[in-house]
Amino acid sequence: MMTNKAPKMKNWLKWGLISIGWTLFGLFFASQSYVVQARFNARIEWKKTLIICLLWGYSWNAVTPIMLRLGNRFPLRRDRLARGIAIHACGAIALFIIGTVVYIAEYLLVLGPLSETQSLWQSFTGILFTEFHAGFAIYALVVGLNQAIGYYRLYRDRELLASNLEARLVQSQLEAMRMQLHPHFLFNALNSISVLMRRDAELADRMLLHLSSLLRAMLAKNSHHEIRLRQELEVLGSFLEIEQVRFRDRLQIRMDIDPSALDSLVPQLFFQPLVENAIRHGIATRDEGGIIDIHVERENGQVLLRVQDNGPGWDPARGELIEGIGLSNTRSRLQHLYGAGGRFEVKNAEGGGLIAAAALPFHTEPVTAGGANR
Repeated sequence: MMTNKAPKMKNWLKWGLISIGWTLFGLFFASQSYVVQARFNARIEWKKTLIICLLWGYSWNAVTPIMLRLGNRFPLRRDRLARGIAIHACGAIALFIIGTVVYIAEYLLVLGPLSETQSLWQSFTGILFTEFHAGFAIYALVVGLNQAIGYYRLYRDRELLASNLEARLVQSQLEAMRMQLHPHFLFNALNSISVLMRRDAELADRMLLHLSSLLRAMLAKNSHHEIRLRQELEVLGSFLEIEQVRFRDRLQIRMDIDPSALDSLVPQLFFQPLVENAIRHGIATRDEGGIIDIHVERENGQVLLRVQDNGPGWDPARGELIEGIGLSNTRSRLQHLYGAGGRFEVKNAEGGGLIAAAALPFHTEPVTAGGANR
């Protein structure tokens, strides 16, 4: 009930403010007429002047919905400027004529005949000729103001969307840090390095370098939403090297990467939660370990990414699959970055295990929120 009432109240408020605006318009020109009358006439016709100016304002108020509809339907854009100007020129003429008819009807109802010496037609044509330029200017002002408000709202919405996307990026970074910098992870990584120092100093040194690279990538202040796929895989490689030391032969990684997709931009820290999820639920709980397949290919203008494990998968008897923070953030970021061009799916694999698959447009230039190239 409340959700239905709110838009209606907002609509009433909008048209109420528009009516107040046209009332102020009438009062402004009434005050101007008072000044002219005081300067050149012997007396001021307070009541009649006020009524005439208000009626003129309310006649424009009557055609304002059509003006706004025309302005929204045919905005003045650079690629269709001539068409827009032609449409609005015709619209200004037509609505000025309609507004004049409304004004005359109001005048007749409130004040009676317009003139004792002129016919109704003569009065009508006289208003058309004397007020045409003013009417055209009023139409242009209303449509221009409406378009300016529309651009402001679009700008504000884009700013809000960008702000939300930035917040999700930060949240994703923090979530990746939370998962990977978990005390158990650091303890296991450092413990493995400590053991290797006595057995294989060269491997221990290499593991320290991977841990350093991973920490640097996680802690780096990067405002970009996307990075090259090759860079994303480098960060993922550091994480996997450490995890493979931890799990030894229990963890096998198979990567199938299409070289033609390496220059594509992908969401930053995209693979991290997917691989972490596969290790945690598909590998870590099994004594025999398992295999994680990471697949990337470029197809029909899209980049297809897939992380699959051969673990137990999701038991349908437990109900619908509940996505954790990492998976839900991945879905939300794809939607915000690429709109309908980004897809994400988590499902059971036919041979067992779980698949996290995504599709996004192949692109090498950054995109704004919603999928448009900058």
